Amino acid sequence: MDPHSSAQDVHRCDLCETAIVHSYCDFCQVNLCKPCIGDHISDGYDKHKIVPFQERRSTLIYPKCETHSQKNCKFQCKDCNNIFVCSSCMASEQHGRHKFVEVTEVFKTKKDDIKKDKQEFENHISPAYEEISHDLENQLANLDGGYEKLTTTMSKQGEQWHREIDAIINKMKTEISEIKVKHRDILQKHLNEIKQIQSLINETLQTIRKIEKSTEVSSTIEYSSKIREFSKLPPKVKVTLPTFIPKPIDREKLYTLVGQITPLSTATEENVLSLHQPITSVKELLDEPELVVTLQTGYEHLHSVTCLNEDSIWTCGVTNDIKCFNIKGSLLQTIKTKSGILPNGIDVDSNGDLLYADGTTRTVNKEKNGQTEVLIRLQGWRPRQLCVTSTGDLLVTMYSDDKTQSKVVRYSGSTEKQTIQFDDEGKPLYSGKYSSKYITENRNHDVCVADWEAGAVVVVNQDGKLRWRYTGHPSVTKNKPFKPWGITTDSQSRILTADWYNHCIHILDQNGQFLRYIDNCDLEYPTGLCVDNNDNLFTGNSDGDTPVIPQLPRTNHLNPLVSQQTARVIS
Repeated sequence: MDPHSSAQDVHRCDLCETAIVHSYCDFCQVNLCKPCIGDHISDGYDKHKIVPFQERRSTLIYPKCETHSQKNCKFQCKDCNNIFVCSSCMASEQHGRHKFVEVTEVFKTKKDDIKKDKQEFENHISPAYEEISHDLENQLANLDGGYEKLTTTMSKQGEQWHREIDAIINKMKTEISEIKVKHRDILQKHLNEIKQIQSLINETLQTIRKIEKSTEVSSTIEYSSKIREFSKLPPKVKVTLPTFIPKPIDREKLYTLVGQITPLSTATEENVLSLHQPITSVKELLDEPELVVTLQTGYEHLHSVTCLNEDSIWTCGVTNDIKCFNIKGSLLQTIKTKSGILPNGIDVDSNGDLLYADGTTRTVNKEKNGQTEVLIRLQGWRPRQLCVTSTGDLLVTMYSDDKTQSKVVRYSGSTEKQTIQFDDEGKPLYSGKYSSKYITENRNHDVCVADWEAGAVVVVNQDGKLRWRYTGHPSVTKNKPFKPWGITTDSQSRILTADWYNHCIHILDQNGQFLRYIDNCDLEYPTGLCVDNNDNLFTGNSDGDTPVIPQLPRTNHLNPLVSQQTARVIS
């Protein structure tokens, strides 16, 4: 039996392996009984931390300060890339006026994130992979049986063909037998006629021989010659045997006549796992969307919003400031563009780093640890809006320097992978002007673009093939031109796009079918949409300026809206 456990799963001492545990060394992470505590700390090591077993793993082990080796680092310096600092470092000139955060707060936050990740793996990701694995194992187990059925069907088809061929041959033999009878009858009939004539000839010969020997005058004088009568021979009958002309066997044609084997088809079915949500849940739209909170951003013109995580968002407007707010409306961070000019579009990559498009410098930049890195540099084109895909690629809408062409380009890092610009007929997918074209990726990997100038939502599949266009929904009350100024998708692959002039948001299914409007919540000239992991919708609310670049939509606050399940905004 394992000495560390029993039927009641009693914890045992890790040193003696027999006594019931009493305490715990938080530093060494070992179970200890009372007698073994003294032995454990007898080495004189000053880092041992003995606590009651019920309070195990409650002591934080702080890193030692590299500068002040006798002190522990219980803070991080926000202005120095979150390096660990001790109390002496905090009081030094090097960190004067810097902002600090307690390590315990960061530790607790990270622990919460780790706990969430563990639950996500245990409750969703691992079961999903288990289901996929089980399905593949079932397919493999059924493989031999499936192919055996195929070969059995082929054998039955072969047997059926053999029976049909035998029947055809037998039918042909019967026909030959019938022809043979007819042939025989024809020959026999002519033979009988000849035999009859031969009999008459023999009788005539006998008469002639008799007369020839006779001296009787009257019979001799009355004789009449029959040579002319029998000299006219009957026609010679020649009946030709029938022939069998075998047709050459065309194996290819015969192959197709026997049957057809379809090629092996491998289909990949979209298998999307919604993180932070139960796998089986299907979120329905609220009967009446609710306004949860209004957040003041300080921008005169707000035009883009993107979620950093469940607790904060990035925003940008017609300034060189890109601001990060938490769900309570507190300003967490401000980043200024490297060029000093307003950013065209923003998004966050899988590592949580901010990306922004700078049309002035023709670059897409990454902000990481307070440093600006040029990720993409364009020539002859200027970037507009951005979208980080589920696979980590970056989609960029852009327009040409002469403002006559637009396209979408997919990047992996800084490498161009795909260009989406024309349909199958060679016609442009997007309007040529440089007006905004917000972009997002749906759960089925469709690329969705809100084309302001065209007054349309343009959706292509991940290969760049046009799937559909949406140009608005007929409505008596919403009769102004459809001008989409923002687009996003939710966990159910629904598409949401902001209708600037009609003060509403359109909700579509993934095939472009209109589902409903969001037209309450005090929406006025909505702009820039994003949805968080809980399907809360965030949108800018503007005061009505026409959003023509560079004259962007004016707004002074952000309205996060609940479009799906719960009433939670920027929260």
